[in-house]
Amino acid sequence: MKTYSGSCHCGAVRCSFRAPEITSAIQCDRSICIRKTACLTPFKVPKEAMTIAAADGALKTCRFGSMAARHHFCGTCGIRTFVEPRLSPGTYRVNLGCVEGVNALLLPSEIFDGKRL
Repeated sequence: MKTYSGSCHCGAVRCSFRAPEITSAIQCDRSICIRKTACLTPFKVPKEAMTIAAADGALKTCRFGSMAARHHFCGTCGIRTFVEPRLSPGTYRVNLGCVEGVNALLLPSEIFDGKRL
């Protein structure tokens, strides 16, 4: 297990998490995911393995459809930092573009078929 740190563009929303080595990514084909084109952790990070810190009022959440998934983003710079998946309450998938030392564009990625959920 390794400890990763990350943040939005302006640094108002930060996180750190313990997880296996990041060697790939997933991309979801749901409409919101396509529009934000985020590469996410291929594994889910348990809530107890994730630490979130945010400037006062910076962490915002978007919900839609079933209202179960929580898409978190920075209210200052707009970067989507992580999501709490609908099918896995109590876990996160982190936007790899926010993780220090990880170039998400160079990782092999798999398309997650979220449209059929």
